[in-house]
Amino acid sequence: TGGEFRSQQAFPRRREPSRRAGRGRGDGFFAAGDRAGASSPHPAPSAPAAPAGEEGEGAALPGPARPCPAEPAGPRAASVSNGSDSESGKELVELKVIWNKNKYDVKFRLDSTGADLKQKIHSLTGLPPAMQKVMFKGLLPEEKTLREIKVTNGAKIMVVGSTINDVLAVNTPKEAAQQEVKAEENKKEPLCRQKQHRKVLDKGKPDDVMPSVKGVQERLPTVPLSGMYNKSGGKVRLTFKLEQDQLWIGTKERTEKLPMGSIKNVVSEPIEGHEDYHMMAFQLGPTEASYYWVYWVPTQYVDAIKDTVLGKWQYF
Repeated sequence: TGGEFRSQQAFPRRREPSRRAGRGRGDGFFAAGDRAGASSPHPAPSAPAAPAGEEGEGAALPGPARPCPAEPAGPRAASVSNGSDSESGKELVELKVIWNKNKYDVKFRLDSTGADLKQKIHSLTGLPPAMQKVMFKGLLPEEKTLREIKVTNGAKIMVVGSTINDVLAVNTPKEAAQQEVKAEENKKEPLCRQKQHRKVLDKGKPDDVMPSVKGVQERLPTVPLSGMYNKSGGKVRLTFKLEQDQLWIGTKERTEKLPMGSIKNVVSEPIEGHEDYHMMAFQLGPTEASYYWVYWVPTQYVDAIKDTVLGKWQYF
């Protein structure tokens, strides 16, 4: 009986640590463990006892699930584009397009060409690209990109031109007037033989007359046309301000700034004996009395002057 008494006294002492630990970890878990221990002398492998000193940390305990740690954001960052245009990855530049007192704020690709910009202006204004004069530090080259010509944010793009309907309404009377003038010229003697012109032409070429190239047509130079005479025999120069759609006629005394739309017609004739130079008149009013005459215009610029003033844009 002494041995049985010791066995009965020892059994509760062996179970007591498990009960105390079970109350610390969760009564439900160890209650189930006690029942399992009653039927099997070995502990269930799915619920090993925690090492001494660890209050169940790392054990697979029943009850509310612990939240999973947040997934690091690093791998997802690769899907974010770092370009200026989130859709195309193209770098954009902000422009201010000005036409007929209308202003348009435009974002455009920096690597697009001047021809691409003309198409964009067409969609904004209705101006066909062939009838646009686009200015940025001079005439905008169609074949170069905006990056190449150093367009920056906030750049102002000046556009000069008329829609097809405006051209048909304005140019038809001009063309008719030009044909009438040509018919009248054919009936008269050559202009260079008329007395009013002979007194200027007889002075000969100006000392600083610009060189001429016969049989060649060139676009307008970037500098004013100089070294010419007006009807009084004084020196005159022509400056074409394309960005303002104006022709500046400068003399020693003053400079007249004429809107190109106000010039009704342009006539010219080769100078007899010097066919590589022309005499030219700008019609500023309804009659021939309003002609402003200029003498010794180099022949290679004659067509470019007419096309620019009368609205038939040059192609570059």
